[in-house]
Amino acid sequence: MKRFEAQVCVVTGGTQGIGWVMTQALAANGATVYACGFSQDSLEQAEAVRANLPTANQIHLSRCDVTDRVAYEAWLGEIWAGNGRIDLLIHNAAYVRWADVTAMSVEEAQRIMRVGYDGMIIGTHFVLPKMQAAGQGHIVNIGSVAGRAFVGGASAAYAATKAAIDAYTQILHAELANSPVNATIVRLGTVAGTDFFRKHVSNERMPPFTQFLPALTPDRVATAVLHAIAQKQQILTLPRYLELLTFVYNLSPRFARWLAQMGGPNRKDYT
Repeated sequence: MKRFEAQVCVVTGGTQGIGWVMTQALAANGATVYACGFSQDSLEQAEAVRANLPTANQIHLSRCDVTDRVAYEAWLGEIWAGNGRIDLLIHNAAYVRWADVTAMSVEEAQRIMRVGYDGMIIGTHFVLPKMQAAGQGHIVNIGSVAGRAFVGGASAAYAATKAAIDAYTQILHAELANSPVNATIVRLGTVAGTDFFRKHVSNERMPPFTQFLPALTPDRVATAVLHAIAQKQQILTLPRYLELLTFVYNLSPRFARWLAQMGGPNRKDYT
């Protein structure tokens, strides 16, 4: 029996990268999946792939800006009205720019927070009361280890956004302690095999020690996230060894930053 049979799932940022892989994985596990993206190019590319999938009729793709509350809530409302339920919301949407504070415009820094944090709040505020009334549901927020261990590399705006997502989800855990609804924060390390690094991040900005460690793949992320949902897991850190980095950082930020810089320039290809 497929793990997500007959469930209605929503994935923001779901037309490219790990979001698109999670969309396909959910459909392969029996779900009806509604995925949105902001980029028209990524939407068209995903649509071309979707048309040839055996699960094509289970995947519905749309263009939506999660920072536009009216448009985002209207899209979610259509999904709810058409199905009478939303069982899973994965907030994966992100606007990514990695640059030093003085090299990034105020508008770009604000956009990172608007997509990552505000989009999460809008989606949660819409679906959570409905999930609670239905007596079931799960919210998954895609974070990053960059929001837990501040060892350099990531832009300040990106790290701050992921830290905010992490904190929001952990408080949500406490509020849902006696609720039938569950929430999961996913803390990811480096994910290779997507356009993320090719478009937005140079190797020079990656902590040098990461070149000696295996990077995640989108398929591994999707498999682990679906397993965490099925197990109602509150926190998922990938790869698991990054829990140690966070622990070391909490003990001694200076030592953790020194450790992260070991190994010279990062020359690893993450594409």
